[in-house]
Amino acid sequence: MADTSRSSTTPLLIIAGPTASGKSASAVELAIRMNGEVISADSMQVYRGMDIGSAKVTAEEMRGVPHHLIDCVDPSETWNVVRFQEEARKAVRSVAASGKLPILCGGTGFYIQALLYDIDFTEMEENTPMRERLAAIADAQGPEALHRMLQERDPASAAAIHPNNIKRVIRALEFLEESGQSIASHNTEQRGREPAYRSAFMVLTMDRKKLYERIDRRVDLMMEAGLLEEVTRLRDAGIPRDSTAMQGIGYKQIYGHLEGEYDLDEAVRLIKRDTRHFAKRQLTWFRREKDVIWVDIDQFDSTEALWDHMQKIAEEKLLLPG
Repeated sequence: MADTSRSSTTPLLIIAGPTASGKSASAVELAIRMNGEVISADSMQVYRGMDIGSAKVTAEEMRGVPHHLIDCVDPSETWNVVRFQEEARKAVRSVAASGKLPILCGGTGFYIQALLYDIDFTEMEENTPMRERLAAIADAQGPEALHRMLQERDPASAAAIHPNNIKRVIRALEFLEESGQSIASHNTEQRGREPAYRSAFMVLTMDRKKLYERIDRRVDLMMEAGLLEEVTRLRDAGIPRDSTAMQGIGYKQIYGHLEGEYDLDEAVRLIKRDTRHFAKRQLTWFRREKDVIWVDIDQFDSTEALWDHMQKIAEEKLLLPG
């Protein structure tokens, strides 16, 4: 249900971009400069004990700036866009009520869209028998068979969902069954909504080759920091492989290694490859968003110059005093 208790006059600064683009550091700097607090729009940093693989901002990197929606739930719990939207609304209200600027920071475009446009996630009863039947089809015949079912009934949604994303394929079929509406057309309608906040939506970008090099280096640093040990600990604690938490890039590939499917070098290669693919999908998502202000990091001689530019945009767009 849409939250009608808020006014669109509430300012919201959004700092987004692909993984490894420097979003967190920029958000912290602007929070310091503009008296703000950071609200994370990351689907993995919410989990306690999942620090290395999620590239979770450290206490030192926070530089004293309060952060919200980090370390909120245990890995055994399910975190999704509906929960994020509810908790993020509360955080924005709380930060704004304290006289500070809410700064939404992350790379999960669907989360950002859900908050900014107050997306209405139609409440439907969970059709467990149907979900179980569809999951059984995927197990017996492979995900492609399930995707073909969606292709036949809802080509637009099928075109937007990868065949291997079984959960989303099932959700699309469920939505069609329960509402009689294509989930793709529903999402298109929702994207046409007006922003629920007075916002400045900046997306960081950079040369693709440089970004991929940063991603590869970040993965190497994660391995040096103990990603293997982190996933081992979570597995030993009983977190199942099919849990939402273990679907994150880095965790999924290391888990496969621990299950004996491939050696560690191959796991690292898969993490780098999948992270690069993820970054490409993130950029594609943000290009579809309206009113985005692209900030090319390569155009600035220093991070100070970059942050000066971002601050100026934020102050002008949000009508804040400079």
